[in-house]
Amino acid sequence: MSASSTSTVTSTVTWLEMRALSELRPADPSRLNPSRGEPRIVQAEIASVEFNRFFYTAVGGPWYWLERLPWSWDEWMTWLETPGVETWYGTVGGTPFGYGELHRTPDREVEIVYFGLLPQFIGRGLGGWLLTEVIRRAWQSIPKRVWLHTCDLDGPAAIANYTARGFRVYRTETETRSVPAQSPGPWPGAHGSAASLLGKDAG
Repeated sequence: MSASSTSTVTSTVTWLEMRALSELRPADPSRLNPSRGEPRIVQAEIASVEFNRFFYTAVGGPWYWLERLPWSWDEWMTWLETPGVETWYGTVGGTPFGYGELHRTPDREVEIVYFGLLPQFIGRGLGGWLLTEVIRRAWQSIPKRVWLHTCDLDGPAAIANYTARGFRVYRTETETRSVPAQSPGPWPGAHGSAASLLGKDAG
């Protein structure tokens, strides 16, 4: 089957929510490797299409994040300048390792629209740490709830990380859609180098 062909897949979409900051269960900091430096979380305060598209493809490429790939520069900027949209990213040793995109809505809800790590940082305890910090930022506006949805095409540890931090499943659905026979990756031909980095615990 050629890389340009598509497959029809059935996947389970899962919605999760957190109704109070007190429900947050912070990640265990002992899983972090102190020799690599203290992880930090930073808000990207200036909207940057190139920066966000980098994270979208580098983090989501192996997991069939496809919806925004056709977006033009203007479409990206329109989204990033939408009131309530925020990008938070983690660094360790000065290097970005993952990000979370928040959307604060007028009805006092916060959606974690996207969250994930660059492949080489999976399995080092950074996923749980970054998710903890993104959740804390989400609750800064005192929303009614923080929520997200994911599917089983996403990273294998995604739901485990969300529930470990205190999210609760409130809805599931099965959907059928067409996807490329091979996930797009961050750029053409990147699968070989990234494959050995995936499949680890993203917590």
